[in-house]
Amino acid sequence: MSKLIEQPRYSCALGAQQSIIAIKRAVPILHSGPGCGDKINRLLGQGEGYAGGNTVPCTNASESEIVFGGESKLGTVIEGAFQVIDADLYVVLTGCTSDIIGDDVAQVTSRYQEQDKPIVYVETGGFKSNNYVSHETVVKGIIDQYVDKFKVGSHKIKRLVNVFATIPYQDAFWNGNLEEIKRILEGIGLTVNILFGAESQGIEEWKTIPQAEFNIVVSAWAGLEIAEHLKNKYDTPYTHFSYLPIGGLETTKFLRQVVAFGALDVDYAEAFIKKEEEKFYMHIERMADFMLEFRYGLPRRFYTILDASYAIGFSKYLLNELGILPTKQFIIDDTPEVFQGAIHEQFEKISEFRSAKVSFSIDAGAIQEEIRKDEHKSRGLILGSAWERDLATEIGADLLIVSVPVAYRLILNCGYAGYNGGLRVIEDIYGKVLDTYR
Repeated sequence: MSKLIEQPRYSCALGAQQSIIAIKRAVPILHSGPGCGDKINRLLGQGEGYAGGNTVPCTNASESEIVFGGESKLGTVIEGAFQVIDADLYVVLTGCTSDIIGDDVAQVTSRYQEQDKPIVYVETGGFKSNNYVSHETVVKGIIDQYVDKFKVGSHKIKRLVNVFATIPYQDAFWNGNLEEIKRILEGIGLTVNILFGAESQGIEEWKTIPQAEFNIVVSAWAGLEIAEHLKNKYDTPYTHFSYLPIGGLETTKFLRQVVAFGALDVDYAEAFIKKEEEKFYMHIERMADFMLEFRYGLPRRFYTILDASYAIGFSKYLLNELGILPTKQFIIDDTPEVFQGAIHEQFEKISEFRSAKVSFSIDAGAIQEEIRKDEHKSRGLILGSAWERDLATEIGADLLIVSVPVAYRLILNCGYAGYNGGLRVIEDIYGKVLDTYR
């Protein structure tokens, strides 16, 4: 039986084009219908990057390609991309039409791979999955078809790690989050392949993926398949931290987990942690007067309408360090059932004394109706998307836009991960509160 879903917060599998755009000097080449890439960019994108947005090469496959096949046109577009876009990596992504008619994209792409061109292909027909899953598929495709060529023996570089922490652009704060995660991991003595964004060294960094001593996954579930792939392919072990670490408590917990897993120098790492905690809690102490003075006008409870990694991370931070109580939490990333049990457990032990109810749904319309039915006796806080703006106004809640679409925020390198991210959360939430006083 068909069902109407309102306001899904992710895209089809072709949304992995944004993962390519997030790699320095990498270019997606779409073998899809006209408009597919633009729709994805309007939902997920802010800015075009090196070759994103309206500059993405595309076959614009139409009736002619569907009837007679689109392989010839794909070859023409690839050759055109080589001529006009100077890039380090080209990634051909298929859309629904080419996957349905069965164009042999592997055969087309292999012609250029045999010429030693830096090009790979991945089947990302929109009906196959969402962009959380296809992000993993694309990363594995780049590793298997390109990175693997640069593997030299089984040598590992001591203290080198690969980090798989977020889905670029699906996480609107991906760049800032990755910058902070890289900063704190380097602080405890690691060399970090962050792979995406401003702090990455681009494709040269990707070439060293096989030499990493171990991998770090910072995510409830997206990214685990990549780590498993690397474990099987290069015998690289990994450690899994299942949510975004935000603030002092959870960031320290994350770093100590990595220190223990990697058998790092404990004294060196603890010196860094101590310095970071002192700085973080010094800022918290500075706002103690504000918290006491305004305690009757501050949000007392919160909803999250976020993906699993953010929902757990924010819930732990808001409850355990800011004293805001969780109501029901909603996870909207279409979490595979196999991971839902572990996420439930995280919310059941969200603190020593409290648990929180959690629901998995991709229908934001139904989620909003459920929130409307609650009693709203005290000031609330919603962590959601721009689509929650009217709901927040209706129930008198404050809204922090964290999830896509972000629409009413411009995001450059802002992030919520780590010690610095925890401070930014406070600024953003209570800045909105103060803005309501007249």
